[in-house]
Amino acid sequence: MSNFYLNRRALLGLALTSALPVGSVWAAGQPLPVVASFSILQDLTRQVGGELVSVSALVGPDGDAHVFEPTPQQARQLQQAKVLVSNGLDFEGWLPRLKKAAGFKGQEIVASQGIAVRALPKGHDHGHDHGADKAGHDLDHDHDHGHGHNHGPNDPHAWQDVKNAIVYVRNIAKGLATADPANAAQYDKQATQYIARLTALDASLRQRFAAVPAARRTVVSTHDAFGYFAQAYGLRFVPVRGLSTESEPSARDMAALVKQVREARIGAIFLENISDPRLLEQLSRETGAAIGGRLYSDALSPATGPAATYIDMVETNATTLLKALQPG
Repeated sequence: MSNFYLNRRALLGLALTSALPVGSVWAAGQPLPVVASFSILQDLTRQVGGELVSVSALVGPDGDAHVFEPTPQQARQLQQAKVLVSNGLDFEGWLPRLKKAAGFKGQEIVASQGIAVRALPKGHDHGHDHGADKAGHDLDHDHDHGHGHNHGPNDPHAWQDVKNAIVYVRNIAKGLATADPANAAQYDKQATQYIARLTALDASLRQRFAAVPAARRTVVSTHDAFGYFAQAYGLRFVPVRGLSTESEPSARDMAALVKQVREARIGAIFLENISDPRLLEQLSRETGAAIGGRLYSDALSPATGPAATYIDMVETNATTLLKALQPG
């Protein structure tokens, strides 16, 4: 049974939550109850909202939104929220069903609204499926052996470019101000302060990656989550084809991956925090390419980890990449 879709039993359980009474009602003077779809948006919302918001994430640290299965408890969590912050760009294909099952009546902030969207390469297969069956067939079935993760024509991982994160922050601040107009000025002030930090981070990244020789700027990672980062900071990310966060490649797929890495003469490959490391470890053994470290793509680390905030995540990824890409 597919992990990418709510099965009938789960849908029934979620639907039942709609009949439950809301456990809390927001009133002025209390923190605004906000639900973010995943941990990165949770942190961006905290940075803008500060003590004025109480924000939780549906998909938490080190969680994989690709294989997320909402529970009745999470439907109840969303039902009680006044604001939902989502990424959009078809990243959370499970979210429309969850909103319907939860009877969500609040305001949704689509954080990616207004960014310059990166188109995926023609014929690109991202390895999973976030969306509904286009033919309208029963979705309680096997999911094309893990190779149907179809975000549509656009790359949804826009937060990987810090300039896009600034757009996210502005959208979040505007949305929070709409939901809680009494504190609009404070949301704007906190967003402005945070944007200054993001602007400095973006400038630093551009300077540091510009110092890497062009011949050393190719990176192999688990899946194509870093296209915006590569585009912004002058790198080339080669996603390992046939590898998804849920399914293992066949022997033929693995042979093709080995050939790909050898022919490109790639010296380092990178794990991701949401992926099983064993396949890339095998690829490393068979090609001689070193494991360059762990990158954080679609989720933050737990609070005790090195990427507990968005800025920490970007800095950790940059440090890991620069260490592996710099000569000798």
